[in-house]
Amino acid sequence: MRVLMVEDEKYLAKAVAEILKKNNYSVDVIHDGLDGLNYALSGIYDLIILDIMLPTMDGMTVLQTLRQEGIATPVILLTAKGQTADKVKGLDLGADDYLAKPFHTEELLARLRALQRRKPELCNAGVITFGDLEFSPHLLVIKTETGETELKLKEAQLLELLITNQNRVVSKSVIIEKIWGFDTEAEDNHVEIQASRLRKRLAQADSRVRINTIRGVGYTIAEQEEGNRDV
Repeated sequence: MRVLMVEDEKYLAKAVAEILKKNNYSVDVIHDGLDGLNYALSGIYDLIILDIMLPTMDGMTVLQTLRQEGIATPVILLTAKGQTADKVKGLDLGADDYLAKPFHTEELLARLRALQRRKPELCNAGVITFGDLEFSPHLLVIKTETGETELKLKEAQLLELLITNQNRVVSKSVIIEKIWGFDTEAEDNHVEIQASRLRKRLAQADSRVRINTIRGVGYTIAEQEEGNRDV
C-alpha cells in the first residue's frame, strides 16, 4: 500500500511516515502543495494524507484539482482542530475523510484501514481474499486451508497490487512505480526477482494461486489447478 503524505510540518511528517513504514506502508513525503499535486497526479498512490495549510498551493486547491483531473485516490484531509468549515468544504470537494490536528497516530492508522476496507477485495477484518488465499497485508502473512507463510514487504506489495488488478496485466513499469516509487534505480530485473520470490512463498503456503508472466508485458494473477511457474 503506497501512501503520499503532503505536510509542511517536517517533524510531524517524518514522525508519521516512520510509524506508517513500521506498519508496512510505503510512504512518500512532500512538504509543499504544488509538488504534492504533481506527485498525486501520477496516480500511483493508494492513499493520500493531505494538509490544508501548505506553501505554494493550499490543500483545498490540490484536492479540487485532483478530482477535476479524475484522480479518485482516497484522501484524508488534515484540518485544524475545530475548523468545521474546512471539514465541510474538504468533504464537498471530494475528501474521503478528515482528521483534526493534533491527532493520535492510532486514529490515523484506523482511518487508513477503514479506507482500505472499501475495496471489494478486503473483508472487514482487513484480510484480502483471492482464490484459496487469505492475505493479511499488515501482518505480511498468507494462508490457505493447508499452509501458511510470511512475506517480505515488497513481496506483499506485489501480491496486493496484482490482486487489486486481477483482471488485467500489470506492467513492470507500473510495478516499479507503485512499489519502488518515482526516484528509484530499480529495473525490470528487480521486479522479476520479487515475482520469483512471491511464487515460492505461494508454493510454501500450498496455494493454487499462480503468478503468470506475460512476456514482454508484465504479470497477471490467477487461481488454477495447474500452471507454469515462470521464474
